[in-house]
Amino acid sequence: MGAFLLSFDLGTSSERAVLFDRRLNVAGIEQSEFPQHYPLPGHVEQNPEDIWETQLRITRKLLRERNLPAKDIAGIGISNQRETAIVWDRRSGKPVYPAIVWQDKRTSGLCEKLKADGLSGNIKSKTGLVIDAYFSATKIHWILENVPGARERAEGGELCFGTVDSWILWKLTGGKLHITDFSNASRTMLYNIHELKWDRELLEIFNIPASMLPEVRPSSECYGETLPEWFGGAIPVCGIAGDQQAALFGQDCLDAGTAKNTYGTGCFVLMNTGREAKISRHGLLTTIAWGIGGTVTYALEGSVFVAGAAVRWLRDNLHIIKTAADSEAAAASLKDNGGVYFVPAFSGLGAPYWDMDARGTLSGLTQGSTAKHIVRAALESIAYQCRDVLDAMERDSGVGLTALNADGGATENDFLMQFQADLLNCPVRRTSVRESTALGAARIAGLACGFRTSRDTGTGSGKFTCFHPKMGEAERERLYAGWLRAVKRARSS
Repeated sequence: MGAFLLSFDLGTSSERAVLFDRRLNVAGIEQSEFPQHYPLPGHVEQNPEDIWETQLRITRKLLRERNLPAKDIAGIGISNQRETAIVWDRRSGKPVYPAIVWQDKRTSGLCEKLKADGLSGNIKSKTGLVIDAYFSATKIHWILENVPGARERAEGGELCFGTVDSWILWKLTGGKLHITDFSNASRTMLYNIHELKWDRELLEIFNIPASMLPEVRPSSECYGETLPEWFGGAIPVCGIAGDQQAALFGQDCLDAGTAKNTYGTGCFVLMNTGREAKISRHGLLTTIAWGIGGTVTYALEGSVFVAGAAVRWLRDNLHIIKTAADSEAAAASLKDNGGVYFVPAFSGLGAPYWDMDARGTLSGLTQGSTAKHIVRAALESIAYQCRDVLDAMERDSGVGLTALNADGGATENDFLMQFQADLLNCPVRRTSVRESTALGAARIAGLACGFRTSRDTGTGSGKFTCFHPKMGEAERERLYAGWLRAVKRARSS
């Protein structure tokens, strides 16, 4: 058996190839951004070939620079941006349209019609999801309705649908495997998470042929091997999980009641609920965390659409910071937010509001407001949105949060982590492992290929830096009340 595991971390704006050694420590990493496309307001697309070619290039570079032949890799684990929909020709392997990214809002009108038709309860009871353009089903429907000839080809069995994991595995195996795992299937709004199958009634509602869909397999399994031509030899692919579920596994949140938050382009809070699929009463999602060893584990999830993306907006659109790291010093230089609140609803609001028509707002501006106040408000908005989600999670689960495990690029910002701890009034534990998502995928893959023999290996998860709350109760609730007023102004109704 090879001495390393290889993770593909297929993110929304960048991709990583990460090597892990026997102790699940990072032994090498390559990363590259890839292009995003915004053809119309609310539309977010990617070229599926860019996704594949970027991952292939950085993986080859990693193996070449480490002088590792394919036989030294015990297996590949895949974690991926979820919900993004790709449709391609079964014979040629060519996409029929760009990938429609999870952030895309072009199908908001269809979602509103489905709600008006009274389908919200039925869809949520089967899938654990709310009706929203975020998920894959309406994106597939849009492609079939708007790409010339696509519906006829799909009904003739000529087209495949897949989330990014399916697309990459198809490419890795030369079209031999068209599969996904439980965690990604549960994000499509087409999968019955209780019966563990594609739901015939939902396929009829969205008018999607069942022949397009991938086979759903466990998250940890040796599915097949890569073509030898990609990496100089065949490598087993042994694990798949959506990026947030992989991070949950990588953060050791393996028991019911444990929770993590990934601070990336968006924020994703997940709480492991064990073998029980808890249907939320407070705007959260019920999702499959993973399926391993014949057991399916469920989670509650709250999604914040814009987190790190708000800081990138300050840098790339407003040009008031030069780097994302500059935001920390700017925010910390002020004694408070000056009454300024920023609601970054660029793509609507996610949990617990699910308001697709909400739009970004800056409120509380005075003549004394400066660029630094806007920067601070952007960072604070990330923490406020996470509190919205975690408050709802506590109400749904009946369990009070005692600590929050945190990972993702934005956790490097000490101001944000301290403000988050203050706002939640509980410790925030930042992992020293910056690659929790990749680590989770590696651990899941390692179980299947025999690289590791226990799910809770302990090694690889690293040490934590703990941020303890310092803010008084009155100040915390005063600030949060101001946030809730700002959200009310940003909402569509």
